[in-house]
Amino acid sequence: MEITTMPQAMQLHAQILKSPAAAGPDLNLSKLFTFSALSPRGDLRYARLILDSLAAPNSYFFNTMIRAYSQSPDPGHPPRALSLFLSMLHHPARPAPGPDKFTFPFVFKCCARSRSTRMGKQVHGLAVKSGLDSDRYIQHALIHMYYACGRSGWACKVFDRMSHRDVVSWTCMIDGMVDEDCPVEAIRLFERMREEGVGVNDATVVSVLRACADTGALGMGKKVHEIAKEIEIDSKANVSTGLIDMYTKCGDLNSARRVFDDIAEKDAFACTAMIAGLASHGKCMDAIDLFREMRKMGIKPDERMMTAVLSACRNEGLGNEGLRYFKNMRRKYAVRPTIHHYGCIVDILARAGQLDEAEEFIRKMPIEADAVMWRNLIWACNVHGDMERGERLMKNLQLLESNADDCGSYVLIGNVYASAGKWHDKAKVRELMDKKGLRKPPGSSRIEIDGLIHEFVAGDSSHPEAEKIYEKLDEIEEKLLEEKYNPKLSQVLLEIDDEVKAFQLRHHSEKLAVAFGLVKTNPGSEIRIVKNLRSCEDCHAVMKLLSKIYQREIIMRDRIRFHYFRHGECSCGDCW
Repeated sequence: MEITTMPQAMQLHAQILKSPAAAGPDLNLSKLFTFSALSPRGDLRYARLILDSLAAPNSYFFNTMIRAYSQSPDPGHPPRALSLFLSMLHHPARPAPGPDKFTFPFVFKCCARSRSTRMGKQVHGLAVKSGLDSDRYIQHALIHMYYACGRSGWACKVFDRMSHRDVVSWTCMIDGMVDEDCPVEAIRLFERMREEGVGVNDATVVSVLRACADTGALGMGKKVHEIAKEIEIDSKANVSTGLIDMYTKCGDLNSARRVFDDIAEKDAFACTAMIAGLASHGKCMDAIDLFREMRKMGIKPDERMMTAVLSACRNEGLGNEGLRYFKNMRRKYAVRPTIHHYGCIVDILARAGQLDEAEEFIRKMPIEADAVMWRNLIWACNVHGDMERGERLMKNLQLLESNADDCGSYVLIGNVYASAGKWHDKAKVRELMDKKGLRKPPGSSRIEIDGLIHEFVAGDSSHPEAEKIYEKLDEIEEKLLEEKYNPKLSQVLLEIDDEVKAFQLRHHSEKLAVAFGLVKTNPGSEIRIVKNLRSCEDCHAVMKLLSKIYQREIIMRDRIRFHYFRHGECSCGDCW
């Protein structure tokens, strides 16, 4: 008998309880339990009641319940799974239903979601004692768990000790490296995988495309696209979406659009990737038009698509349009606004200089503002010269209490104090950061040349061709002087003399990257740069001039959006 609803399952359960002998093979408790635990129409709480009512449950019941908890979106369920696992180890039933090879992968998944390294290591030790650590499914779960817990070294040890590595093993490692913000290493591992003759699948391709997107490695992304075509998986939904995401983040919007247009049956994921890509490239009206077109096709918007639409409104400065879409989310699109959607509206108002409206919007929100939202508003206060409001709002970040590990908030507050010339207050913020062991992530810029990723940080002299790079920087400085350009010293938020400030500005990471690009690429060709932070005003102004001086198109992606520098102008209109 097929079970399709919970009321039906409960009725059948009542029949079993009344007359177990009459239930028959088509009506047994394990079927009811499985439906309750794993079906989208089931009820986890009811499944747990069934498990707790059993005097001597076997491993299947424990494994199924742990699996259900591990797959549940509820953040409170992974800890319950770990607690259930412990009770499984000490269950009074005899013989004890000890964990088997089906138990450990789901337990490791729960450890990963809970970021419980200590528990993960203990369970790993138990798997070793049980002689199950050589099982490939367990090894794959271990790799994922250690990466999720920030223990990449342990993940590498598991991988290196594997006697046989299949495509899943390699993909787990590549995916983990991307999640750990090591995309360059992920691409190298993929190349090694190919050299060893291991075939790829759609999951591998998607993971490598993520790495290419993060690094701006357009050349490698195109190679991966060709591989996907060769093995005929390029039309799979997840691969198509990954390709759109890669091309847009690598600055090749035309290729992204071709992939999108070739999709026979478009879904919300592909549409969201395309809308977000158009928005990040400054094609905001195209993004909104595409959203309207998708609505006509009957594609239902979800949370991510609405974030992409609101981002398009933000980047284009379409305040009224953004507010209209936001107000329609519940009523028209049946999408519940999240902190990301509220943040977009605050950003729209703040960028437009409507600081009163932005602050009032935050105060009236039905959910509590997060640190990112306050930071964006405070930064806007800094940009629009409302230092009094900015300093007042900084109290909302509650650094000492709720944001003890939030480096971004400390850095912003220090910068606001520096902009106001309050060096003593900035020094105190720096002191707090040092006490808590917090470090600002260094600004870095990447550029792909002949399929290789080159990464630079400010003042970097470690590159093998550093001498040529700095020679080009000297040339650039001379040409900028001819254009009567003055460095924007206010961008260096340190209490140092102007000469040192100018020196620091000259050696920002994106300037090193563009100098290398000018050295290594042919005249007239594009230069593509990916920066991990927001570009400073001085670097932005310099890129505009360099596009004019060298007659090059410079395409730069920073943390906020894409900038297309052509003939001394930028696509962002100096608003980013």
